Amino acid sequence: MADSDESAPGFRDAARAQILDAAAVVFQAQGFERTTIDDIAERIGATKGRIYYYFRSKFDIYLAVYEAGMSGAFLTVEPLSQEPGTGRERLTAMAVRHLVNLMTDPGYHDVISQGVVAGRSTALKEHQRQALIGLNEVRTRYEDLFRGVVTDGMADGSLRAGDARLATRFLLSSLNSTAMWFRVRENQDAAEIRDLAEQIVDQAIGGLAS
Repeated sequence: MADSDESAPGFRDAARAQILDAAAVVFQAQGFERTTIDDIAERIGATKGRIYYYFRSKFDIYLAVYEAGMSGAFLTVEPLSQEPGTGRERLTAMAVRHLVNLMTDPGYHDVISQGVVAGRSTALKEHQRQALIGLNEVRTRYEDLFRGVVTDGMADGSLRAGDARLATRFLLSSLNSTAMWFRVRENQDAAEIRDLAEQIVDQAIGGLAS
C-alpha cells in the first residue's frame, strides 16, 4: 500500500492530528461560533470534504480537540503527582508542566476552558452533549489531581494550611490567566518557555507556601 493512501492507519492518525491542531488555532483566534469548517480546511490547505472525511460536524471537531487536550494534560501531569517529595515540590512540578502545556499549545487550552459554556448550548445533539459532559468530568478529575497534592502539602507543612479547594482554584486560575497575555515569540525555544513557566509558578505557589 502506498504511503499516501488515506486508508492507512498511520496516515489517518497524522491527518486527524493535523486537523485538530489547525482547529485548536482557529477556535482560539475566532471563537467556536465564528469558526467554520472552511476556516479549518483553509488553515491546512485542504478542502472542506477532507475535513468531513474525518469528522461529522464542527462540534465533533471541538470535542476531539477537547479530548486531545485533556489526554495530553493527564499524560504529562498525572505522573508528577505520584513522584516522591513534599506536596509543594510535587505541586510545583505539576504546575510547571501544566503551564508549559498551556504556553506551547494555547489553542487546546482555550477549547478546554470553553467546555462548561459549550455545554449550555441548546443546539447540541444528545451524543454530543453526553460526550461533553464526560469531558467536563475528566477536567474535574484533572483539577482533583492538583487538589490532592495541595492537601498533601498542607498536611506535610510545605504549604500553608487552609481550604484546599479554594487554594487549588486560585492556583489554576493564576496559571491559566497566562493565556491572556502570553504569545510564543518567533524562535523562542522550549528551554525559554520552561524558564518563564518556572518563574510564573514560583510567584503563584509562593502565595500558598507555609
